[in-house]
Amino acid sequence: MPTTPHPQTTDELYQALQENDRRPYGRARTVTAEELVDAAEQFAEPVPLIHALFELQEAYTYGSEPRKSPVVFARLLTLFDEQPDVFDDRLRHMLFWRFKWVANALRQLPEIPLASLRQWLTEMRDRYEKAGLGLQPYYGQAYQLATHVGEDTTLAYELWAGRTRTRLSDCEACEICERALYHLTAGDDERALRAWEPVLAGKESCQEEPARSLSYALLPLLRTGRTDRARELHLTGYRGCRRNPSMSGEVGRHLEFCALTGNEARGLELLAENRSLFDEVDSPLDQLDFLTGVEVLLQRVEFLGHGELPAAGYAGRPWTVSGLRAEVRGRADDLAARFDARNGTTAHTDRRRARLDRAPLAAALELTLRTRGLDDVAPAAPVAAPAARTAATVPDALPELILRARESEAEGHPDAQVCWARLRTLAAARDYTHPDDPAVGPLVQLRADLLADEAGRAGERDEFADAAALHEEAAALYDDAGLPAHAALARAQALLAAAETPAEGPDGAEAKAAALTATHASLVRLQEETPGLAPHQEARLLRLRVTALALRLQTSGSEEHVAPVFAEVDLLHAFATRHDIAGQISGALLLRASTYAISGDLPAAVTEIDALLDRLKTHGPAWHLPRTLGLRGRLQLGLRDAQAAHADLAEALRLAADWPSDTIDTTRLHGDLAEACMHLGRPDEALRHLTRSAEADLRRGSRTDAFCTYSNAAQLSLDLGHVEDCIALLDSLLAEPDIAAGELDDRLVAQLRLTRARALHAGEDLKAATAEFVALAAESAGWDDDPGSHAMIAAETAVLLGESGEFDRAREAADQALAAHARDPRYEQLSGCLRELARLQAQRQGPDGLRGALAFLADAARIADEARAAAYEARGRNLDTALAYEHGRVNAYAGEYEDALAALEKALALLGEPGPEDDRAGEWAECVRLAGAVEGIYLERPAPALARVDAAVSRLTALGHTEELEPLTSLAARLRDEE
Repeated sequence: MPTTPHPQTTDELYQALQENDRRPYGRARTVTAEELVDAAEQFAEPVPLIHALFELQEAYTYGSEPRKSPVVFARLLTLFDEQPDVFDDRLRHMLFWRFKWVANALRQLPEIPLASLRQWLTEMRDRYEKAGLGLQPYYGQAYQLATHVGEDTTLAYELWAGRTRTRLSDCEACEICERALYHLTAGDDERALRAWEPVLAGKESCQEEPARSLSYALLPLLRTGRTDRARELHLTGYRGCRRNPSMSGEVGRHLEFCALTGNEARGLELLAENRSLFDEVDSPLDQLDFLTGVEVLLQRVEFLGHGELPAAGYAGRPWTVSGLRAEVRGRADDLAARFDARNGTTAHTDRRRARLDRAPLAAALELTLRTRGLDDVAPAAPVAAPAARTAATVPDALPELILRARESEAEGHPDAQVCWARLRTLAAARDYTHPDDPAVGPLVQLRADLLADEAGRAGERDEFADAAALHEEAAALYDDAGLPAHAALARAQALLAAAETPAEGPDGAEAKAAALTATHASLVRLQEETPGLAPHQEARLLRLRVTALALRLQTSGSEEHVAPVFAEVDLLHAFATRHDIAGQISGALLLRASTYAISGDLPAAVTEIDALLDRLKTHGPAWHLPRTLGLRGRLQLGLRDAQAAHADLAEALRLAADWPSDTIDTTRLHGDLAEACMHLGRPDEALRHLTRSAEADLRRGSRTDAFCTYSNAAQLSLDLGHVEDCIALLDSLLAEPDIAAGELDDRLVAQLRLTRARALHAGEDLKAATAEFVALAAESAGWDDDPGSHAMIAAETAVLLGESGEFDRAREAADQALAAHARDPRYEQLSGCLRELARLQAQRQGPDGLRGALAFLADAARIADEARAAAYEARGRNLDTALAYEHGRVNAYAGEYEDALAALEKALALLGEPGPEDDRAGEWAECVRLAGAVEGIYLERPAPALARVDAAVSRLTALGHTEELEPLTSLAARLRDEE
């Protein structure tokens, strides 16, 4: 079934060809190109068919279908031989250019005999000579064939590289790559990199470059110690080739780079993103290149002991790393053997073996902001207790393990989580046999213990409803075991978890405070009515009572709620001191300091914390030190002493490494350190802490919190100008299974996509950025509860469409933004976007675009009027002065210079002359500059223009605004020349 309407006229055909040319390479574009060839054959004239055949050959070539490209070219060559006059200069140039495409396609097919490849080059040479064309392109293809076969390339290289370029030579970027690869093959990394520099620096590019050169340059950069450059070019280069069937070899080299730099987890992630290449690449030579890179990665992962990990491979079945490696090895070995048999050498097998035998070039090069190891990409499973960074000593004997877990739990020791995790695994086994030991108790007690631990971890993830249910279930099992004190403690924890569940509605805080008051009363009754409580259990109940009142104070902020917290803290502290329960003594003192902080008395809180730290260093428990230092760090942030905060938080993080990971809240420590770093002007360090905070949240199972933190990290990265880091981070996040399955909050995902779209725009990938913005604008149109966000997204979308020259679509997007703005005003942002659209249209279209540009400015004027009526004060430029300036610029672009000058005079009047401390001096100077240019150059009145500019220079100089002078002095010099 046709994918496009069948063109009925040649005009419709050419329009369809233009539309198809804008599509990305792949099956959709190729199928459409095939249909358009069929459509072109209905017309009597041959030229439409020639254009359609050229489009089809391009689709086959860049869609990695080399078998079909020569067939299409044969038709074109026949048409040329039969009707050479219908080929104008452009079509003739394209025909002779594509001799090289066919030579390249034939090299990629091992079933084509070597004699046929040489015969085609002879045909190319004869055709070029007959047409009077230079032979440098022919010798270039002869050199590439020699390289492919594995012959001595010295003479072939000189015959090509020593010749003068012609109009049909490969582009500069492609020839630079071939020269660099020649030196690379000779083992001269430095010379290869020198040859590559114009491409690596972005000075030369084409359809395939710089992506091709970047992929080859990665390992030489590492070998010569340029690791930062290699990292940068990996991020840039991978984005230029991912999921592209015609660049599968480049993708393979990026996978190899990951494998050789300690980034195997990222390699598996990129492999999953490019899974379609296993089936979409029809070129055997590209398949060999891709599969060898894949095997380098899989071989490394298997060597590191992770062969059981899932891996993305051929469609139709699941793969493990080991299974996919075996499959890939067999296919790649066969392809290399077929090419070598055709060529009569062992070149492809030897090259493949050299890649597979390479040792890692870096132990752990940090490629992205999201540094992960292979343990982090293990199959998803219920969140278990985290592995210890400092391994805990866990008894081997089951009775001792159970007793140790309970003892550690009662003490509040971090080893408890490690013990429970081990017990959870053992108890879940089919052959588990519970010890027949009175000291251990019955199996039902152990099951209750495990449920209570699971409930505690759910509460740490703020999953309060789940935590409450699990605690209740544990309480019931403790009742079955005949342990009423244990059951009471579990029910107390269930009560508190239920009270912590966020309340909905405008009175949510008040309702939550009331619930916590009721919970505290219930906890008091529960403690009074439960007989047989051990001291550690009674202390925990007292701790829960304090926590309930502290949470109430935190929720309400009411001064009357402060004293009850201190009273309960005193009870807990006295009881714990009487029974020498060190952990609860420390907990009481920490709660007292926190209460001072919540009530606003930060100095008193610091005094309490200092006393607690002295006690902890003397009496312990040591595992309370990281948390206490973390609190002191947050207090120092509140007191605006970022340096002291950083020192405390860094020390807390260092001490946390002494205990099983995530038993200390490193998520919070990293987050607070990021804040301290920002206050200290160290944003790059802040960025590292943000990403580590997010990864810690992921390990704890708090995925929403993790993605929120990652969103902040991505925005900070973009703000710092680390565009490729930002894009790489967001690409990794958006590929997460729960995001792909639509399980994460859609607004959070939209924020991630929005930041990525802005990063793509900043990275000058206008096409990809516009596509993402258009999609987001369509989705956000349905956000009835948040029209302001839709207004912002639609406005940004309109600007990008304007930058793409699509002003009709930009107008539609702007109208959407204005409609949403009417419901939830965004004065400044909308005004700025409309002014930018006006500038773009006038600049691109000149007088023809003036009407549309003025329509955008009329909308901006209405927004300025609305803002003035609403007494809105812009944070940036005044909306009226900015609008007047834009009227001046737009009219100048359109050649309406008198109107432009009048508008700029209005802008200057609105601004008024700047003062010594005036932050509008730059805006005023720009208005003067543009007014002077319009008046002196375009209206040809240099004398008054020069007087205007000279007066501005004198005023700015007198006021000390020397940074604004250069554009004005340059204009003044030009105006003097005009006089």
